[in-house]
Amino acid sequence: MDTRYLHTARYRVRGAVKPNVIAIIAVIALLAVAAWFLIIRPHDELVASDSGPSVPAPSATRPAAPAPVNVASMDINQLLSEARTAMNEQRYLAPAGNNAFEFYLRALQVQPGNRVATDALRETFPFAANSAEQAINASNFAEAQRQIDLLAKADPNNFTLTILRSKLDAQRKMLDKQQQLALDQQKAQQQAAAKADADKLAAEKLAEQQKAQLAAAQQKVKAAATSTPAQTASANEPVGNAPAATDRSAVARNTGAVLIKGAEPRYPREALRAHRAGWVVVSFTIDPDGRTSDVRVVDAKPRHIFDRSAMEAVSRYVFTPAMRNGEAVASKKQQKIEFKN
Repeated sequence: MDTRYLHTARYRVRGAVKPNVIAIIAVIALLAVAAWFLIIRPHDELVASDSGPSVPAPSATRPAAPAPVNVASMDINQLLSEARTAMNEQRYLAPAGNNAFEFYLRALQVQPGNRVATDALRETFPFAANSAEQAINASNFAEAQRQIDLLAKADPNNFTLTILRSKLDAQRKMLDKQQQLALDQQKAQQQAAAKADADKLAAEKLAEQQKAQLAAAQQKVKAAATSTPAQTASANEPVGNAPAATDRSAVARNTGAVLIKGAEPRYPREALRAHRAGWVVVSFTIDPDGRTSDVRVVDAKPRHIFDRSAMEAVSRYVFTPAMRNGEAVASKKQQKIEFKN
């Protein structure tokens, strides 16, 4: 069999197929290049120049450019340019007078319905709302209110505004409550300090009076102990007056207990906070050494609020003990202690 014919036929087939493949590849390449120049590239340029800026990714903080001084005289292109610059620097709502939202809103005043400004305000609203929330969290309420009002101009019906206003109101109320509580505590402390000073002054005055009375009583006891009936009786007095002088000496040597050191009762903290007042009647024994013992509550109003404070105060009292025939003896006493704030 002659194979030369077969080789020639195969060669002709391969030569016929190869130009078709090259042509198809060339057509595809031309279509790709045409699509790039006629569709993709013009679309990218249009988006970059007319569709408004996209939200920039977080970056390092850069100093903001100074606010323009002639915003009122700017045309639409200048306003959009300033707005894009502010967006790139993440100045969504602040500072006042130099932020993206104010520039876009001004652009809508100059050209109502401007698509670039409208789309930019809608797309960046969530990021601007986050800025307002940060101002609320920082307790910068005046700035937060300004930013919320600015957001309302851009989209008054956005539900995010309701959330921001509720949070701002709650934060304000919480701060007011904390400030009022601090003022109440300060006032209570001032009242407690004033009462403590007044009570201390009254106790010091009472102690001075009791000290003077004690000195006078001791002087009388000393004078009675060193005198004799003969020295007491006058030369002109009849002898029958001697028993009377002896009786006076015995009276001088019999005295009741006298407080020489008091103690200020501690005002219970719970009662002070609740502005509660009351009193306690306490009975106790004054031992021969002048200390108190067997301290008990006889009556109180209200009960069980001031009892412990009254008993602790009385336990610290120091007396000059009662005297019987010149000797110290135990005695009983009751005292009413009042608590007022």
